[in-house]
Amino acid sequence: MIDLDLLYDKKQVFGFFAKQLSYPEKDTFHPNVFEGSLRESDPSYADVKKYWETMQTYSLDDIQELYTYTLDFQSDATLFMTYVKYGDSKERGQMLARLKVLYEMFGFNMSDSELSDLLPLMCEFIYICDWKGDPRAQQSFSMLLAVLEDGSYHLMKALEKYNSPYHSLVKGMREEFKACIRREVPAND
Repeated sequence: MIDLDLLYDKKQVFGFFAKQLSYPEKDTFHPNVFEGSLRESDPSYADVKKYWETMQTYSLDDIQELYTYTLDFQSDATLFMTYVKYGDSKERGQMLARLKVLYEMFGFNMSDSELSDLLPLMCEFIYICDWKGDPRAQQSFSMLLAVLEDGSYHLMKALEKYNSPYHSLVKGMREEFKACIRREVPAND
């Protein structure tokens, strides 16, 4: 079960992930971006700090080239969270439609040119969306985090294989949403 209050408290962190997983621009790596988004107590802090420090050693042109080469041209390192599991199947189309309905249900309007399983878009949704007190949130966010968990696992493994600095970022992101899962303790009879 997802702790929606804890996830809500992590909105800023997911805004950071959305920005870092989008095509890199000059302001993507401004020092205030990292400092204003994460705390040392965040589960992702060590991984994200490693990613951040590594990226600071590259020029923007190098980062853009790395991003394109890794996240656009390597099919196993795709930012589309349902692609590895479903490919271009009918089931993937159904999942994309379910995600789009979820976004609309919570007032998030995505561009018609985007696919709803794009990782930075999913992180942006968590960052922007207001689900407090909505009775639909528990079931909806359970589906969303299941898609994120499944897709990002495959992405993280591919990024590790390519020795990409994005590996630490995705690993950190996974730590954040894993921290929002409440462990149910079975009742003793």
